[in-house]
Amino acid sequence: MTDDALDALLDRVSERVTPDADERERLRAVAAELTARAEATIDDLPVDADVTQVGSSARSTWLAGDRDIDLFVRFPTSLDRAALERYGLEVGHAVLPDGHEEYAEHPYVKGVYDGFDVDLVPCYAVDSAREIRSAVDRTPFHDAYLQARYTPELAAGARLLKRFMKGVGVYGSDLRTEGFSGYLVELLILEHGGFVPLVEAAAEWRPPVRFDPRGDGGPAEIPPSEADAAEFDDQLVVIDPTDPDRNVAAVLSAANLARFQHYCRELLDDPRESLFFPAPTDPIDGAGVREHLDRRGSHAVAVAFDTPDVVEDQLYPQLRRSLGGVTDELDRRGFDTLRATTVADGVGEDETGRSVLFVETAVDERPAVERHEGPPVHVGEHAASFYDAYADDPSVYGPFVDADRYVVERERDYRTPEAFLRSDALFDVALGTHVETALEREYAVLVGDEVTSLAERFGEELRAYFEPEV
Repeated sequence: MTDDALDALLDRVSERVTPDADERERLRAVAAELTARAEATIDDLPVDADVTQVGSSARSTWLAGDRDIDLFVRFPTSLDRAALERYGLEVGHAVLPDGHEEYAEHPYVKGVYDGFDVDLVPCYAVDSAREIRSAVDRTPFHDAYLQARYTPELAAGARLLKRFMKGVGVYGSDLRTEGFSGYLVELLILEHGGFVPLVEAAAEWRPPVRFDPRGDGGPAEIPPSEADAAEFDDQLVVIDPTDPDRNVAAVLSAANLARFQHYCRELLDDPRESLFFPAPTDPIDGAGVREHLDRRGSHAVAVAFDTPDVVEDQLYPQLRRSLGGVTDELDRRGFDTLRATTVADGVGEDETGRSVLFVETAVDERPAVERHEGPPVHVGEHAASFYDAYADDPSVYGPFVDADRYVVERERDYRTPEAFLRSDALFDVALGTHVETALEREYAVLVGDEVTSLAERFGEELRAYFEPEV
């Protein structure tokens, strides 16, 4: 890799991701119009409030073609939560009459205005981010902190980093992605002074890695023992400069941190545009799934059910918890999970989607009997109780002595993974609350070739599963 090759690549990418003058002016005009509409509605309310634009569109760090505007309406802290929600929705619906309500910590209005995706969010006008009464209250402080420090050069670096992270699949702090948030991206660029210095540093990180952006002394990578904020167990810690008890990178998964480091090395070793703009994934079809299963010689089972009517940030943690509960129990019963994944569609849509817990096991069938060891014969009363419990049971082999303890071979509860999944014992594993409710209503167990039918809905996800990359 030469510096010239990387510089030339970044110049080309930067040209593609930087909004031109027309796009900037159009966004500015629409944001001003939306703000004026919100302020006019506030004037008719029996409470004082103001409107502020936040997020990447406010800081000129948005990517060309992204059409998002975030407006926050700040209400006095004397207002109770119910009134804040009521007035906030009133302003939101007045500004976005065709908008709809979504829910974060409290409801807000989301809609489209003149081709822009707009979020209009109520929050409290607290004096500092450490006094927040709602999670969204800290967002204006994030915006103010970055606006005071960002330069056009840093903004260009932030755009490159966002596009790079999108390209390699680690951008987004939602609980489905578990990646890097926009705020985290911009703090990392600020810490390192640009895109290339960050990539070079990240390629050499040895987690856990910690940064404290507070102060003006430049990058402040510090060992855990020197951190004066709350202790964090995460692999990447970036202390929120507006609220030192918060790790901005708390949502980031260890896998996505490792994935980011891998691709930082890839970029430095072999700069190429596909890392920023990858080709779309072609969905796999049923025949392709069958070919992989035949090649792998594994046993595939899937639990399919209607997607619970919850937002993504509630659904995906519950799907992962449920998948973990299922695989842990299959392993305990000797079916040896090779790999597993969970997929869903229809989240937040009017039509009901389907969710799937997909598991590959190394063992497709266990013997009809299982070994059950009792205590050593010499432990007396306890050993005698075990012996007596099985001595007259014609369904078991034994009791007999193996080494120094009693043993019986008794009928196995479930000889196949699918037998377990179709039984009531499924509900004894750790399941997400809404997932469990959905399963109680109805679910299907797909086995072997039957799982190929999932490719019709989840072809892209199954392609990624069977042809994994970093």
